[in-house]
Amino acid sequence: MGSNSQLMVLIIIIFVEILVTVNGELHRVVHPATKADGSISVLVIGDWGRKGMYNQSQLAYQMGITAEKKDVDFIISTGDNFYPSGLTDENDPAFDESFTNIYTAPSLLKKWYTVLGNHDYRGNAIAQLSPILKAKDSKWFCMKSFILNTDIAEFFFIDTTPFEDKYFTDPEDEVYDWRGVLPRDKYLSTLLRDLESALIESRAKWKIVVGHHTIKSVGIHGNTKKLVQKVLPILEANDVDLYINGHDHCLEHISSHHSRLQFLTSGGGSKAWRGGYDRTSINEKEMRFYYDGQGFMTMQITETDIDIDFYDIFGNVLHKWGASKSYFSSI
Repeated sequence: MGSNSQLMVLIIIIFVEILVTVNGELHRVVHPATKADGSISVLVIGDWGRKGMYNQSQLAYQMGITAEKKDVDFIISTGDNFYPSGLTDENDPAFDESFTNIYTAPSLLKKWYTVLGNHDYRGNAIAQLSPILKAKDSKWFCMKSFILNTDIAEFFFIDTTPFEDKYFTDPEDEVYDWRGVLPRDKYLSTLLRDLESALIESRAKWKIVVGHHTIKSVGIHGNTKKLVQKVLPILEANDVDLYINGHDHCLEHISSHHSRLQFLTSGGGSKAWRGGYDRTSINEKEMRFYYDGQGFMTMQITETDIDIDFYDIFGNVLHKWGASKSYFSSI
């Protein structure tokens, strides 16, 4: 492709993003319906980018098989896309080595809607947002925060890394790319305001929020206190059905005993088996499923029902959960 053609592609991509931009930190994009009834099938994976190592390639193979069986419409990545320190720039070979050359099954050549994790912020975080990467691999889509519209569900992707105090006060000799985030207080207050406003205005059948960091988890990282304090009340007040995250390298399902909200962790995309299980962090009655290992998750969503499946690296279904919209509405 010549330089003029590349420039035109970038201009078109940037123009489309301007068309869907809303005020503040949230952008709105639309995923066109592919099924006549408007239902959607989604695969969720997190914490994966290790150039095929730590069973990333083997898991990608199984993801391809499952995605074909489920007729997946798109993939959600819950962050930590490139280890150990994100990308250096838009030409970093890690993009191909950890993404393009790994997820090659035809069933995975769908749009990947992606957020940043804390390891992504340790590199050039802006590079992952660049339209240059979209031009290199059309399935890549990454923004810090955005709203994804489908016919029956809205997905609210939020940038959770800046909520963690320790990345600012005790960075463990790591350098974080805070461009676009500072001043931090203003960034976070704007994001919280925009999230709350968008949830209040939403008329979607299903409201699903996606972030990298946990809200509730028994894994090694445990609950993220700032998200519990700042984000969880907004989700509970606005009838959010699911919160989906990575960060803990495990598979997990936790329910809430006083709201409709379900907490789903899909962070087993490569390196896992970390040995964390803190029973004191939640009410034991809320614990539905925990697997300290590699795997991924799928969601089947219709107007009236949702079905969740968790898989291990061999494609075995480890946990199934489903509910009707009337179930959620009754809580």
